[in-house]
Amino acid sequence: MAKKAAVIMGSDSDWGVVQKAVKTLKSFNVETEVHVMSAHRSPVEAATFASSARDQGFGVIIAAAGMAAHLAGVLAAHTTLPVIGIPVKSANLDGMDALLATVQMPSGIPVATVAIDGANNAAFLAIEILALSDPALAQKLIEYKEEMRQGVLAKDAAMQEKVKEL
Repeated sequence: MAKKAAVIMGSDSDWGVVQKAVKTLKSFNVETEVHVMSAHRSPVEAATFASSARDQGFGVIIAAAGMAAHLAGVLAAHTTLPVIGIPVKSANLDGMDALLATVQMPSGIPVATVAIDGANNAAFLAIEILALSDPALAQKLIEYKEEMRQGVLAKDAAMQEKVKEL
C-alpha cells in the first residue's frame, strides 16, 4: 500500500506557500492530508499527530512555519518518519528567522530543510522519499526528470538559433 504524505502548516496564513507542495504531491497522485497545527498553540495535537503518523499510513511529513518555526522540530521529535521543513517568509527578517529555526535541530532529531518558501522542492523531496518503496512513483519521477531535461534541451536549441541570427 502506498504511503501518504502529511502537510502540516503552523497557520492557515501559510497556505499561499504550502499549496504549491500540495499541488505537486497531487500531480504525482500522492495521497496527501493537510492540517493546521501549531508547535506553540496546539502542541499536544501536533505531538499526537506525529507520534501516530506511521500507524496512520504516512511515509513523510512536510512542516511549514514562519518566524519561530518550531513546528518541524516538534513533529520530528515525536516521530521516526522523515520530516521536511519549509521555512515560511514573514515580514520579520525575510524568513531568515524561520530558516535558522528549521535547520538548527539537535543531534538525533533531523529535519530536512528546503529554501525559504521552497514548497515545491519539499514536495519533490517527499516524493523521492516515498518513491524508495514505490516503484510506480519512482517511474513517474524518472519521467518527470526526463521531461525537464527535454525542456532544457529545447531551450538550448532555441538559444542556438537566436545566436546564429546575430
